Amino acid sequence: MAELRLEELSARNIVAANNLSLKPGQEQFIAPVTYSVAASTINPATSWQRVVLNEDKVVGFIHGNFDPESPQEELRACIWRINVDADAQGQGVGKFAAHALAEEARKRGFDRITVIWESGEDGPEAFFHRIGFTDVGETQYGETIGALEL
Repeated sequence: MAELRLEELSARNIVAANNLSLKPGQEQFIAPVTYSVAASTINPATSWQRVVLNEDKVVGFIHGNFDPESPQEELRACIWRINVDADAQGQGVGKFAAHALAEEARKRGFDRITVIWESGEDGPEAFFHRIGFTDVGETQYGETIGALEL
């Protein structure tokens, strides 16, 4: 894969981000209940949305949130959503995106980032563990809360 780069989500690239393909079985893991509920309270000033480009092609998307005032610790510096195109999975795109968000968190003074996922055979748990996240808790809906210490 050529050199990956980030670009802010914009009108120019949002259609490509929305059209990222998935591998069979991944659809059920895109937006767990916790994400949907929490997303309704996101302050645009704390939202961080980027697409990952390989040359000029959008191959991934990451949505993070940075809110040091959040009453829920796991939502202060977190990955809301990460999607990698089916054809680009396993090529370092997700790791690149997650580590870019981690670097942004460091710049903002955070010492860890979190992510919430639903367990399952085709789910993202193995990916998050491979890139350094450890399980630190569970939501009231039974989803796993993972953290990456910075």
